[in-house]
Amino acid sequence: MTIMTGTRAEWLAARLELLEAEKELTRRGDEVAHRRQALPWVRVEKDYRFDTDTGPASLADLFRGRSQLIVYHFMFGPDYAAGCPSCSSIADGFNGFVVHLENHDVSMYAVSRAPLAKLEAYKQRMGWTFPWASSFGDNFNFDFSVAFTELEQRSGGIEYNYRRESAMPEAVMKRTLAEWEQLGPEAPVGQHAASTGTDVATYLRERPGMSAFALRDGVVYHTYSTFARGLDGLWGMYQWLDRAPLGRNEHGVWLRHRDRYAVR
Repeated sequence: MTIMTGTRAEWLAARLELLEAEKELTRRGDEVAHRRQALPWVRVEKDYRFDTDTGPASLADLFRGRSQLIVYHFMFGPDYAAGCPSCSSIADGFNGFVVHLENHDVSMYAVSRAPLAKLEAYKQRMGWTFPWASSFGDNFNFDFSVAFTELEQRSGGIEYNYRRESAMPEAVMKRTLAEWEQLGPEAPVGQHAASTGTDVATYLRERPGMSAFALRDGVVYHTYSTFARGLDGLWGMYQWLDRAPLGRNEHGVWLRHRDRYAVR
């Protein structure tokens, strides 16, 4: 990144020019938000079942008396020992504002495939209070394109973020966690997988995303989903970094679970 210096007058002229671009981006963002809300609602026909801290629940139960539901598809598979560090950093951001959504007719849940006991233990470790449901044994994550089988991974049957992926090479599928750890910085995804206690193949059978639902006259409708870079706008940390002097300034894997950074 090239660093420029200048006078206050030069800074102000450049800032005013940038302000126009920022205002245009805001207007464009408003237009895109309206288009999201204009998508057709699709009736959810299946009876999905979840485990929650208040007992078994249906998808309709997750609304908890509200008319809207936002689900964050949190990468925490049954074989994980900890949540994905990227998903965890996103959760650090939304943990505090769930109460505001709940008081604006929007229920919010994180949903993962790990058993509820694992989720609750990790939630306690991270000091979170948001609702987290387990879809262990249910098809919810598979149906909403955030969980995949080993067969799909081997055969090129994964369709994520509205695109079909190539089959994962056999050599990658067979690489153990210890082998990934030895690769270190040469394999960033291996470092993230290792932080969850899994090999890369197992780690990547879970994916991040968010989905929105509406409840009308007892019927649940799916209204919106986004994945991958579509989550950037929900990742509070990056919104701040994008306004810092050096931006995201990422070199290799720097992100950690927030209780795994070296003390500074």
